[in-house]
Amino acid sequence: MLNWLWQFVRPYKTRLTIAILALITTAALTLSLGQGVRLMVDNGFAAGSVEGLGQALGFFGFMVVAVSVGAYLRFYMVSWLGERVVADIRQQLYRHLISLPPSFFEDNLSGEIQSRITTDTTLLQTVIGSSFSFALRNSLTFIGGIVLMFITNFKLSLIVLIAVPLIVFPMIFFGRKVKKLSRASQDKVASVGAWAGESLQHIKVVQAFTREDIVNQQFSQAAEGAFSVALLRIRQRAFMIALVMILVMGSVAGMLYIGGRDVIAGELSGGDLAAFVFYAIMVAGSLAAVTEVYGEVQRAAGAAERIRELMAAKSDITSAANSGHDVDSATPDTQATKPAAEPLIALREVSYHYPSRPDRQALSGLNLDVKRGERIALVGPSGAGKSTLFDLLLRFRDPQQGQILLEGKALPEWNLQQLRSQFALVPQQPVLFSANVLDNLRYGRPDASEEQIVAAARAAYADEFIRQLPDQYQSYLGEQGVKLSGGQKQRLAIARAILREPKILLLDEATSALDAQSEHLVQQALDELMKDRTTFVIAHRLATIKNVDRIVVMDHGAIAAVGTHEELLQSSPLYKQLAELQFNS
Repeated sequence: MLNWLWQFVRPYKTRLTIAILALITTAALTLSLGQGVRLMVDNGFAAGSVEGLGQALGFFGFMVVAVSVGAYLRFYMVSWLGERVVADIRQQLYRHLISLPPSFFEDNLSGEIQSRITTDTTLLQTVIGSSFSFALRNSLTFIGGIVLMFITNFKLSLIVLIAVPLIVFPMIFFGRKVKKLSRASQDKVASVGAWAGESLQHIKVVQAFTREDIVNQQFSQAAEGAFSVALLRIRQRAFMIALVMILVMGSVAGMLYIGGRDVIAGELSGGDLAAFVFYAIMVAGSLAAVTEVYGEVQRAAGAAERIRELMAAKSDITSAANSGHDVDSATPDTQATKPAAEPLIALREVSYHYPSRPDRQALSGLNLDVKRGERIALVGPSGAGKSTLFDLLLRFRDPQQGQILLEGKALPEWNLQQLRSQFALVPQQPVLFSANVLDNLRYGRPDASEEQIVAAARAAYADEFIRQLPDQYQSYLGEQGVKLSGGQKQRLAIARAILREPKILLLDEATSALDAQSEHLVQQALDELMKDRTTFVIAHRLATIKNVDRIVVMDHGAIAAVGTHEELLQSSPLYKQLAELQFNS
């Protein structure tokens, strides 16, 4: 864990050096307090000298002030390091996560990932910002105390040291158990958080089906499972701490008995014994503290493993270097400058199967040329591969066979951001963020002015209802736009796409879940959006796509037929069947 953390600590070596120097100084000054105790006993109490007692207390007071100043500097520097390093880890982890393809998040619960970003990194911050410093300071105190004990009295020091191996080996043994249990405990806690987040996110469904008791029971079982694992970890740590305390205090008691006999016999001064006892207590206390911190370090090691697992996740979708294409050329105005004969998008024997279902082709041998400005509708039964094709166009996935060309260039040869900047996606379920209207629309183009945003909203027939919101464009929409109707959310999604000014438009069932009035307004907004743009439309309701340039009929991952509405009624039995089911009814 420390080797891994060093890459994040290294940029702040200057602050780390100051913190270590302050830590060493405070440890040395703390140990020097033992000499103040010796002077008070020998020069003050034993000698019966008020002056000697005053000098000893003056020395003792000076050391206390020096230790306090050093402790302030150490605590500030180490805490700054902890907060800074954890902030860097969180940022790097988040940057890595958003570079992973959507398929990664289909296989991993978002709640558990959030737990690793927050809870696990907080554990690391505790270790870097306090526990590690605390352990290092106590380790230095332990070593320095042992040295001073030997200088003060060799025989008594040997008695204390007998207990050290008896303490260290159990600490290592139990520490490994604590680490494993900590990892299991954090996995359980993350699972509880993920379950809670999912049930709360879909609270309407939970309450509509009156399943509150069931989700309560399931959550309780998950919480009790996390508690059981945590209890095992706590027992191991508690037993380790108790064992260390018994061994340490037992050795101190033995040392006091023998040291007391030497003082009575006149072989050792009272001040030396007092100093030795001070050092022994410092050594015992520091060893007990290190033992306790060791458990925290093991918990942090478990957290670090979980974070490193996420950082080690690799994406199969890699971005090429700058493709040399001018992103601004994506605007419709410049499309006329391109050669008319060259298809904008070309599919060449494209085949794809999902990794979890290698025996079933989601797409099989697709061949299709799409001209600039052409409107293409994708129809077919559920599972025909329509949404999968959208994923391939956006390079959320790569085909196992064949290739997709954009402007004559294979998609893997494009820089990912340049490639995706050519597209705008309007999904079936519009995605809105927990922000106001303005910020949600500006997601389409961050540098857009307010005038451009309002113009896009008008084009999407959204401006009228936005003006009726309490704060108009500054109105907060709630989580996932919960304060808006389905049609309103869809029109905002379309306005965002209009603002993006894409070259290629992907519409995924954009009107399927709307009532007649909302569908009419959304369809008008879509007609505005599709002007002069290459468009792919997934639609189950054929009435919405009769006026597109071509309809591609898909079935079981393959292209069954291509043509206009009238042509397909004559040539495609599948399309004719779909049309009869809808229009006859």
